[in-house]
Amino acid sequence: MNQPFHFTEAMQRFEQYLITEEKSAATVEKYLRDIRYFCDFLTDRPICKEEPISYKEHLTKEYAPASVNSMLVALNCFLRFIGKSDCCVKQLKIQRQMFSREDKELTKAEYQRLVKAADNTRLSLVLQTICGTGIRVSELQYITVEAVQAGKAVVSCKNKTRVIFIPTSIQKLLKPYMKKSGVTAGSVFVTKNGKPLNRRNIWRDMKALCERAGVSPDKVFPHNLRHLFARTFYSIDKDIVRLADLLGHSSINTTRIYTTETGNEHRLRLEHVEKLLMT
Repeated sequence: MNQPFHFTEAMQRFEQYLITEEKSAATVEKYLRDIRYFCDFLTDRPICKEEPISYKEHLTKEYAPASVNSMLVALNCFLRFIGKSDCCVKQLKIQRQMFSREDKELTKAEYQRLVKAADNTRLSLVLQTICGTGIRVSELQYITVEAVQAGKAVVSCKNKTRVIFIPTSIQKLLKPYMKKSGVTAGSVFVTKNGKPLNRRNIWRDMKALCERAGVSPDKVFPHNLRHLFARTFYSIDKDIVRLADLLGHSSINTTRIYTTETGNEHRLRLEHVEKLLMT
């Protein structure tokens, strides 16, 4: 494949392929971004088995293992699409963490500070809606006027459809907002052009809150709100199967990542075990 003309053509066909495979818009965007990064790594070199291997080594120096594997998934999908299956590379083997990093997990207190810093703005309602329902940021578009009135939203994502209940407290927050903003149908949270807010809009606005809220920017991103919802729900219910259904996960192994305790919580459990052994 000669760069860049044929690569550009292949990327266009690959994008259409992903769309016909019903990948979400966010997934399509990520795959294309990852493949462009691979293209930049290649420069003018042709694709052969050695290049993806070298690329994998390059990624391991720059990114965390989970991110490397995510980028390799996109690469392997592209290689198979262009008939280069023999060039696919294996993902890194990652041992499941027993506990999560405290410097990355958003706490309840930090979430409350973010909401307070957002004051009574649209962003405050967005934060509370995501954290109060556990939806993905890409699913925020399904929080419609009709859904708020009904108390539940029908979410279609990754070839799955599930019902998300909207708590009464969230409904009470959103109804006055809908009336004030003049939104009478469709998505509650829209841009000035009437389009649903996207990940970029929300990410940018959340980052602007960090300093006012006194929360590390490393913890402030939309998906961490979903993690906080999952941990809070699991602490009450302790039913990982029900939580997996709520989050729209196909595998409970994915849900386990969301319910992993922090290192401090893990240490407290170990200390409790020691006390039991010594009494």
